[in-house]
Amino acid sequence: MSRTTVATIHLGALRHNLARVRSLASGARVMAVVKADAYGHGLERVARALDTEAEAFAVAAIADGLRLRAAGHKQRIVVLSGPDTLADIAEMQRLKLEALIHHDAQLPWLAKADPARGALTVWIKVDTGMHRLGFAPARAREVHALLKAMPVIAPELGLMTHFASSEEFEGHDTAAQIQRFREATEGLEGPRALSNSAAVLGWPDARGDWVRAGGLLYGLSVVEGRSGADFGFRPAMTLSTRLVAINHLAKGERVGYNGTYTCPEDMAVGVAAIGYGDGYPRSAAQGTPVLVNGKLAPLVGRVSMDLITLDLRDVPDARVGDRVTLWGAGLPVETVAAAAGTISYDLTCGMTRRVLFVEDEG
Repeated sequence: MSRTTVATIHLGALRHNLARVRSLASGARVMAVVKADAYGHGLERVARALDTEAEAFAVAAIADGLRLRAAGHKQRIVVLSGPDTLADIAEMQRLKLEALIHHDAQLPWLAKADPARGALTVWIKVDTGMHRLGFAPARAREVHALLKAMPVIAPELGLMTHFASSEEFEGHDTAAQIQRFREATEGLEGPRALSNSAAVLGWPDARGDWVRAGGLLYGLSVVEGRSGADFGFRPAMTLSTRLVAINHLAKGERVGYNGTYTCPEDMAVGVAAIGYGDGYPRSAAQGTPVLVNGKLAPLVGRVSMDLITLDLRDVPDARVGDRVTLWGAGLPVETVAAAAGTISYDLTCGMTRRVLFVEDEG
């Protein structure tokens, strides 16, 4: 399947999207989030494309920081999960990675760390309402003072929070989180980082000194009913395959596992070489849009491991071997995600090893 199912990564789109984030960031520096293998686009590939423009990278694990350093990247790298053990701190010092500190268990490890290995730059995570990682706002000053007094900690202490629902531009939760963060950190020295991708779009009061751009770098949106293109971003991934068969079925014939689709008339049904074994969502509903030679061909029947079936009534000139686009320019991944009951991030992160990745400089 790998020679048929192709994820094309558009490097020019990545650079355009970073520039677009920067234009929206109102002077704040941009931390390019490349966790989860750069949202499925390829960690080293994305970092290489953004190497001269990204001021920092953010990852979820030390192993990703190691991969970036091994690839020769010199930028600041922030590990958003912070250290999980005392040994992690020595590795962060060795690799010159920055640590997010979010829990009391991490504080004794830092106190035991050897300053001779090098100063460790840290960010204090303040839980303003996500209730996942972070210190309560009332403890921000205490933790800041504790860290300031530790010999291993670099002089600059960052301050960070994360929003729970920043894609709801008219909601009240994000405004309340911004206010809690301001009150908790008022008078404390250090750069602030509040905004994720959705907040970059909808919450100008949350710019701070740094913004953390994840989905937007890849042209993705989590704003309901809106695609990245609606905000001026370009899709960085096109997922495509080929038609491997065209079946001419009679009215009343049923298609696929358990025959969940019944042909309403005599019709052509195309078979495309992609399935949940490649990362295409098994939950994609009947009617999920697919493009055959740029024309709409809705999904019919169930998604199987290797194949999907398509209604070709509106593509009468379709032939075996024709290009099938699952998402990309002309078909936003957000549209497919909505039909599958998920979000765009889930789909791009879900590509499997048998998909062939190729790069497009344009």
